[in-house]
Amino acid sequence: MTRYLVHCSTAAGHLFPLIPGLLALQERGHDVRLRVGAALVDTARRAGLRAEPFDPRIDEIVVRDDAAGSGADQLRLALAGLMARGPFERADLTAAIDAVDPDVVLVDTNAYGAAVAAQASGRPWAITLPSLVALPGRGIPPYGLGLAPARGPLGWARDRALWPLVIRQYGRAMLPPLNALRAGAGLPALTNPLEHFLSADRLLVLAGDPLEYPRVDAPANVSFVGAQIWDPPAAVPDWLTEPGDPWVLVTMSTDYQGDERLAEVAVEALRDEPVRVLVTLADAHGRVDLPAAANVRTERFVPHGPVLARAAAVVCHGGMGIVHKALAAGVPIVAVPFGRDQPEVARRVVQAGAGISLSAKRLTPDGLRTALHAAMAGRAASAEASRRLRAFVEDQSAPTGGLDGAHAVPTGAFAGDTEGAGEFDPARGPAGLGGARFADAAQELAPPTAAADNSPVMITSR
Repeated sequence: MTRYLVHCSTAAGHLFPLIPGLLALQERGHDVRLRVGAALVDTARRAGLRAEPFDPRIDEIVVRDDAAGSGADQLRLALAGLMARGPFERADLTAAIDAVDPDVVLVDTNAYGAAVAAQASGRPWAITLPSLVALPGRGIPPYGLGLAPARGPLGWARDRALWPLVIRQYGRAMLPPLNALRAGAGLPALTNPLEHFLSADRLLVLAGDPLEYPRVDAPANVSFVGAQIWDPPAAVPDWLTEPGDPWVLVTMSTDYQGDERLAEVAVEALRDEPVRVLVTLADAHGRVDLPAAANVRTERFVPHGPVLARAAAVVCHGGMGIVHKALAAGVPIVAVPFGRDQPEVARRVVQAGAGISLSAKRLTPDGLRTALHAAMAGRAASAEASRRLRAFVEDQSAPTGGLDGAHAVPTGAFAGDTEGAGEFDPARGPAGLGGARFADAAQELAPPTAAADNSPVMITSR
């Protein structure tokens, strides 16, 4: 038996993708201890995990990234809040390591102080990344700008010029506060922000085909475990099953980022369309008064699984959680990115053939309506992307190493074939989708002494 200690940020978009893998580890006989903010402890416990709240002072420090201005402004604002949490995270996880005596420590990518504590402990540790990996590589466009992969000499020159600028921008915002945290723990200073991800024994990327670009030169510690999809089990609302026009799901970020304008424009765009519109506002609930429309229903939150099983399309901010769920269900996507990793995710949606990207700066009712029609017309391509996603997460052959595109379905292979595309339930079974591949990669971190004590569990060698 291997004992895992897990520190997760208090964000549904970070906890939910961890749940399939952590449940899979438990089902294999491992001891999993989760620390997360009090707001999500009950959710984790109801899922079947052994969860405890971490120091409440961590979440008292608000992380904001809704600043007006450039992406650099948003990055500095968000990282300032995350780094301010660092001393409390470090102290909390250090105490937990002393109390739990774990064999392996897993730390969410946004918990920089916890990452410092994990590395300083000297135990095997990993960063869990519920997004796309921001590492350069052959043929990989500069991260965060939403650029298409380069073609030809001009494109390659673009990448060579822009990658250093992107890395430098992250370094300016990240390195001074992170190195202060590291110095307090006796760790050497970093000279490059990428060294933070490469310093972990594993970077567990909760993504893969079709959103991740093929990589032939991924660092040895990077493991692409594929989409990890889970929703809290919930009854299907009666109104959702009533006969009528097809549903379109319009959803905001679960962590408030000032994206309620998407809901306002969507109501105006779709109020006269032959669809029923479900708007889920999440933390934007109460911040916006939507215009009345007979075909629009507004909720704070509805589990996405039952909705996606009946949806003709999804209009969203481009968050990884809803994009992965829509992809798995074969539902066309209109992604309107507002910040964070969303421009990059929206670009990958387009590259995968899973939908349309629409700039938030050009968001109008006419533009959104046109984008929705185009996305719905591409449902066959969305079904193809769905098959690629499921083929990747269900393949246990290579949980670590590069992503070479071997599981990709050739373009057009399922053209016109959408049978079963809407049948996937993101909350199917106790472990959702993707947990086995995550567990395989996490087991590779187990030290030999822990592995020897657990003969029923096969440890995957590297």
